[in-house]
Amino acid sequence: RDIVKSGFNIFYVESSAMIKYRHSSPLTASHEAFSCSNCVFWPCRNEDLKEMLESNKESHKLEAMKRIVGLIAKGKNASELFPAVVKNVASKNIELKKLVYVYLVRYAEEQQDLALLSISTFQRALKDPNQFIRASALRVLSSIRVPIIVPIMMLAIKEASTDLSPYVRKTSAHAIQKLYSLDPDQKEQLIEVIEKLLKDKSTLVAGSVVMAFEEVCPDRIDLIHKNYRKLCNLLVDVEEWGQVVIISMLTRYARTQFINPWKEDGLDENNETAFYDSDSERNQTEAKPYIMDPDHRLLLRNTKPLLQSRNTAVVMSVAQLYWHLAPKHEVSVVTKSLVRLLRSHREVQFIVLQNIATMSIQRKGMFEPFMKSFYVRSTDPTNIKTLKLEILTNLANEANISTILREFQTYVKSQDKEFAAATIQAIGRCATNISEVADTCLNGLVQLLSNRDETVVAESVVVIKKLLQTQPSQHSEIIKHMAKLFDNITVPMARASILWLIGEYCEKVPKIAPDVLRKMAKTFTTEEDIVKLQTVNLAAKLYLTNSKQTKLLTQYILNLGKYDQNYDIRDRTRFIRQLIVPSEKSSALNKYARRILLASKPAPVLESAFKDRDRYQLGTLSHSLNIKATGYQELCDWPTIAPDASVRNVEIIEPVKTDVCFCTESDDESAEESSKESDKSSSASEKTSSESEANSIDLFALLCSQVTTSSFSPVKTYDLLHHMSAKGLAAKYHFPRQPCLYQPCMVAVQVILTNCSDHNLEEIHIGDRIPASLNIHCFNTIERLEPGAAVTVSMGIDFSDSTQAANFQLCTKSDKFNVSIQPVVGELLTPSTMTEEDFCMEQRKLLGMNETSATITMATANTSRLAINKEILSVANVGVVSSTQNDIFAGKAVSSGALVLVSLSLQQSPTALLTINTEKSVMASMLLRDLKQALVQA
Repeated sequence: RDIVKSGFNIFYVESSAMIKYRHSSPLTASHEAFSCSNCVFWPCRNEDLKEMLESNKESHKLEAMKRIVGLIAKGKNASELFPAVVKNVASKNIELKKLVYVYLVRYAEEQQDLALLSISTFQRALKDPNQFIRASALRVLSSIRVPIIVPIMMLAIKEASTDLSPYVRKTSAHAIQKLYSLDPDQKEQLIEVIEKLLKDKSTLVAGSVVMAFEEVCPDRIDLIHKNYRKLCNLLVDVEEWGQVVIISMLTRYARTQFINPWKEDGLDENNETAFYDSDSERNQTEAKPYIMDPDHRLLLRNTKPLLQSRNTAVVMSVAQLYWHLAPKHEVSVVTKSLVRLLRSHREVQFIVLQNIATMSIQRKGMFEPFMKSFYVRSTDPTNIKTLKLEILTNLANEANISTILREFQTYVKSQDKEFAAATIQAIGRCATNISEVADTCLNGLVQLLSNRDETVVAESVVVIKKLLQTQPSQHSEIIKHMAKLFDNITVPMARASILWLIGEYCEKVPKIAPDVLRKMAKTFTTEEDIVKLQTVNLAAKLYLTNSKQTKLLTQYILNLGKYDQNYDIRDRTRFIRQLIVPSEKSSALNKYARRILLASKPAPVLESAFKDRDRYQLGTLSHSLNIKATGYQELCDWPTIAPDASVRNVEIIEPVKTDVCFCTESDDESAEESSKESDKSSSASEKTSSESEANSIDLFALLCSQVTTSSFSPVKTYDLLHHMSAKGLAAKYHFPRQPCLYQPCMVAVQVILTNCSDHNLEEIHIGDRIPASLNIHCFNTIERLEPGAAVTVSMGIDFSDSTQAANFQLCTKSDKFNVSIQPVVGELLTPSTMTEEDFCMEQRKLLGMNETSATITMATANTSRLAINKEILSVANVGVVSSTQNDIFAGKAVSSGALVLVSLSLQQSPTALLTINTEKSVMASMLLRDLKQALVQA
């Protein structure tokens, strides 16, 4: 990220060993080179890079570091260069130092001894004026995982947590987790730092400190109380990674602080009223309707817009929050967003479909309108197909089952055997859940028994076996049909299922069962273990029901099983022999053989594989794997009584009120008199109503400007429209340097319109804006402007702290003219009032990249303080700060409110140092140019 921000160009090439050659690189000519597309490429060796790093030229070192970081980005090992790289850690070149820190973060843990030698350099870098250097130094320091420097790391983290830069504070939050993993004994001190950072109002810090909270002390819910509402309000502006972390934490927090919203409208499934409850108890429960806590509603309201996020993890986090926290009738708002995610990559689809499968079990109505979105495509991988099949099965009901079964008929013919088998299982589930289509599904499965694919036939047999257990008396013909196909089926599970069916219902097929047993006796030794076990069971059941025909066969099979290699089969055989064959030792057990082997068995229940996954929080790794993963934190049950909500109240410290009088009574009287005079003059000259309105607005703006205003400076007027090109309409504009009443972020502009023609101009107004998003407060339409008359109107334009021109159309009743107002950088400011002490304090905060300065030679006439003030105020709309030493001025950017501090310190007359401190670096450089030009000229 640091590399991207600093704009470095790193070379990435197809071969990791070939780096683009620059003529400044001290590579020896003895290396072999080759050319392609007029570019020369050289083999890059560690010796060459070391030579470049040890060069006296900064350009060579910078080039070498770019190449090394490029190698790291391509996954190459550059650890051998660590000694040569670490020598440049104290370089004064900012770009080089950043790249060195990027390298050290990667290899500091591997080369701890060498990294420790430069620890004093890292400590000095923590005081560097550049925020990126400070953050990089802390990142490297926390990457050296040596217990001996734990106190140094702790001190650095505490200092960085109070840094003026939010980027450095964010880095300190990241370092907290590293230090905690290195030395858990520092937990209490780290919690103090976390508590301090949780109060930070920067959106850049919020996500990182919450992540540190989750790693170090997730059980300290009390730290969240005072920051809960702030985190909810900042959530929309936090980076996407931080949004996911904060939403996850707030989900756990809400489950401990709010009562169950599912009780609303009697939707609490766990607390259903018993049928015989007394009326008094029922009235007591009805007397307490559910009222959602305002903080609970705040969380739901502030997370709902994130469903439109482009980041799939954010959308999934909001979806799980609504699933676990929202009232049941509000959960459906996440449906469209989840369906939208199905257009993403396969990996995203897999996770989203897993969560939808869990949700669709409990609430089919949520996704039923989007059923077509879950139809399987031929390009889908098998895991996606299986999940879509699961969801379609969950959504099946009496109304849509016919549509779903037609879809399943197509899926059964798929070339993907695993998917076809899963489809057959889905058909079986539909038949079990919807009794109206049970016969239809069963007949369809029987037809699949003649399929050429063994996998389809085997899966059909297994599913038919489960379905027949529900209504065995009505389907004896199906059992006979399956027995006839037995010889052609080779899949062990299918053969075992047929044997189980024949044995379980042997009394319904008395002629077929013995014959099947005879065939199995021939192939017993070559069958799979699961088939052998079912053969032993079949023999035992036939011995009890038809011993005349099967007694010898049973004894033969039991003898074969007695000497089988598998001990399970040997044990089963011995048990069956003692159970069914009468003997003196087993006489007591033999009486119960029929009741044990031929007992009626309950029909199997075909359930979804996602039925039990709701015990895990949606969107987590544990939910995806269906096992509890390391670090998983379970959601608490809803509290029966809501905890005290006042713990989330934050004391608001009211600012000290100062008696500041903006205008005296005499000023009010003079203002009233001036307004009356303006009204009289306007009526005398028969000006329009819009003109008088503009005058009154300008007058009020003049009164307001007494709060913070610069010293007097002549107003410069600019041409907007020439009368020769506008059919007699002339327009000029100037910046009155008054606060804009329309919007605080706008710059006030006054336009003087003059009719230079010999006819009336009607309906003068502002037309289209270019671009249309340009924020302009237009003046009211001037209905008529007589020949020779002039009118002054006020406008407001939001330039967004940019000198880019505001383009729009100035229109009359019959014509349109394209005009452009080009702002001067000094007019994008508004004066700021502060003391010299405040000025110095704010200036210290805006050092490093936020400071722009130049040494100038002023004209002789401009060396006095009065002349300096006049020249600077003529260029920039800033306020004069009283100072005994230097000439200092303060202002704020109108649009963003960023401070702009100007200071001029005389060195040796007429030489002076002109310095501008502001976060707006582009504005600073342009303002420096204009001020320098004004002070140098006589």
